[in-house]
Amino acid sequence: MTRHLLAMALLLTTPLALSTEAQGAKVEQDHHDNRFDGIIALTQAKMREFNVPGVAIGIFDNGVITTRGLGVTNIDEPLPVTDHTVFPIASISKTFAATMMMRLVEQGKVDLKAPVRRYLPDFTVRDEGVSRDVTVWNLLTHTPGWEGQVSGPDRGEDTLRNFVATVMPDLMQVAPPAAAWSYNNAGFSVAGRVIEAITGTSINRAVRDLVFMPLGLTHAGTTAGDFIVNRFAAGHSNPANGAAILQRPFSPSVSVTAGGVGLCITDLMNYAKFHLGDGTAPGGERLLSKASLEMMRTTQLHKQGTDDDMGIAWHLRNIGPLRVAAHGGTLSGHILLIEIIPEKNFAIGILTNAINGWKVIQDVEREVLKQYHGATFPRNYAIAHRGLVETLPNVEPLAKQPDLAPYVGRYLRPMNAVSVRIEGDRLVVQEVPNSGEARPVMPIAFFGPERAVITEGNDRGQGIEFVRDAKGAVMWVRVVGRVAVKQP
Repeated sequence: MTRHLLAMALLLTTPLALSTEAQGAKVEQDHHDNRFDGIIALTQAKMREFNVPGVAIGIFDNGVITTRGLGVTNIDEPLPVTDHTVFPIASISKTFAATMMMRLVEQGKVDLKAPVRRYLPDFTVRDEGVSRDVTVWNLLTHTPGWEGQVSGPDRGEDTLRNFVATVMPDLMQVAPPAAAWSYNNAGFSVAGRVIEAITGTSINRAVRDLVFMPLGLTHAGTTAGDFIVNRFAAGHSNPANGAAILQRPFSPSVSVTAGGVGLCITDLMNYAKFHLGDGTAPGGERLLSKASLEMMRTTQLHKQGTDDDMGIAWHLRNIGPLRVAAHGGTLSGHILLIEIIPEKNFAIGILTNAINGWKVIQDVEREVLKQYHGATFPRNYAIAHRGLVETLPNVEPLAKQPDLAPYVGRYLRPMNAVSVRIEGDRLVVQEVPNSGEARPVMPIAFFGPERAVITEGNDRGQGIEFVRDAKGAVMWVRVVGRVAVKQP
């Protein structure tokens, strides 16, 4: 009981303004502090509103990094969150995978448009044509088309080798490559195995050699052994959107390249600073050309049914006049975001340690963009999934809904079906797992072509998209960024 009271006291009363100058970062001292202080006040209010125990936030603005730790690492054993508290950054790790791969591209060891089999000769999925033709580019843009929400057992340094050899061969092909964009962890795990094969080292060693050490990310790691020697933000659940409960045990991602990196907000902001720069590391070593960094955040394809685009690992979005590149993450009671705005030399990072953290991130991110850059979302801008849950920012359903019949059907993924049906005069979507109870019914309304918003329930405000095939028929439904294919 005493520990919980201490945790609440720290969460509600300790703002923890922490300088990062000792680690090479700077804290801004001019008028920008007023804006940052306002953002901190908003963050603390949202932490209380949504029962999020701990947050680390950083802003990089015109060469200056400002960071702040808020709340506590763990409600059962509370320690203040600092700017060196390590959070698992989950799917933000995918940008590290792409950064590694681009280094290998520049070294002449990888061709993004080459088939995966050039580097993994025995690579196999269920579809032999895809096995033969799928490219490294497909892996890094979430477009290989196979089911992506799968992982394998932890086998230490053989984890990715084992995953590719034992999980991938029978993986369901949900769509042809690039036909229906679908968030894909499995693709990034395969990318990690490609990196291992090319470098001849484990993925843990490769990311340390290619990214962590050159950039001076002193708190970055990829294993529980790395995390345990640092102050660590434990994850929390929020049952029924209520009080935070510590998640036991902590379950790290077994795939470094899909979601296994952990680091502190200071490291994250220095990583963002690198991606906004010319490719030179703090020590003067050139890690990437500026052209490669720009390529990573250049549109590779459009995410069908949305207004967002896909770069090389980076998710691309227009927020009013701003073009932003971002990646979120969700893992074991942690929700995280990194976002960069190259034209403004600006970045924001937000790390949280509760399932409700996405609500804090969403409100704080949008206010940061408004306060620093006057950003606004146009009505009915259809955001796409980028590694964390978000609600549509400014949506108004169409006064006249389209014919609902073409969307009705049963759609499949390996682990569940998605039922789309008409109830009364509205379309509803329901996920039905292969085992266990069906999820709540989600009524939807269209606000644009193939794009809909959930109108009731816990998921209200989130988007659902439909994707048509080359003949114009509705063939896929996308829920939380993952597609299911329509059955005959």
